[in-house]
Amino acid sequence: MATEATRAIEAILMVAQEPVDPHLLAQLLEVSPARVEELCHELQAAYTADDRGFVLVKVAGGYRFQSHGDLAPYVERFVLEGQTARLSAAALETLAIVAYKQPISRAQVAAIRGVNVDGVMRTLHQRGYIAEVGRDPGPGQATMFGTTSEFLERLGLASLGDLPPIADLLPDASVLEALERGLRPEPAVAPAPDDTGESGSRAESSEDPLADLNDSNPTSSLEHSYGQLPDTSDVIESPGPGERGGADDLELPSWFDATEPASPPQEVPGTGPIHDVSPGPAGETGPEAPDGSA
Repeated sequence: MATEATRAIEAILMVAQEPVDPHLLAQLLEVSPARVEELCHELQAAYTADDRGFVLVKVAGGYRFQSHGDLAPYVERFVLEGQTARLSAAALETLAIVAYKQPISRAQVAAIRGVNVDGVMRTLHQRGYIAEVGRDPGPGQATMFGTTSEFLERLGLASLGDLPPIADLLPDASVLEALERGLRPEPAVAPAPDDTGESGSRAESSEDPLADLNDSNPTSSLEHSYGQLPDTSDVIESPGPGERGGADDLELPSWFDATEPASPPQEVPGTGPIHDVSPGPAGETGPEAPDGSA
């Protein structure tokens, strides 16, 4: 036979919208929290033995009633009939990231998903599934988010430790390697060398460009570039051993005066051409004027 404390627990949990903490029940019933736990366990066993359509469960640190799992199709038909306000796939993905990586900032969630998550995070915050849990101590002090008791209640979890292991949902190392290999850019292939002989001439021309300047015989290099040079042996004589070459060794014409260079013929308007009549060396004179005067 149910006691007054047991019936009180049932009545409180029936009207409660959220899981009720055992310490609160203990205060209301004026009993110890341990006694509340014993009474709740008795109720759980009684409901299971009677095969009732509801069960008493402990989620998010408190107790509440919820429908039996095998009756979920009927409950979903009743709850979801005409309901359209459901979380999208993007919202569920974002909520999962926050649940497993909390505390986490909005920028970190966006980096994991690769898209902007401002709208999704705002929706989850408005529905009470996530909340601000602190500030990042790093530069900028970004707001950090985590899941709430509402999140645990909706999923029927007692704590975050009841979340399924994420390692079972990840692909193994071989699958990751295959995915990374498909994303790597292919290495560039170098063009094949040309066998027509042009590559050989390029190789020869790519040698030291100063090799011709280091030639021991510069005259041969000039002749190679400009052809045969004129013979200047009749103008410039190489000095003999012990002699010093200079301007005195040059052989000049007898009429050339080294002290006063001759001016080129000039023509004055209204007169004939003027010729140079300065005396040359050793009494020689230049060409006579056309009228025979000196």
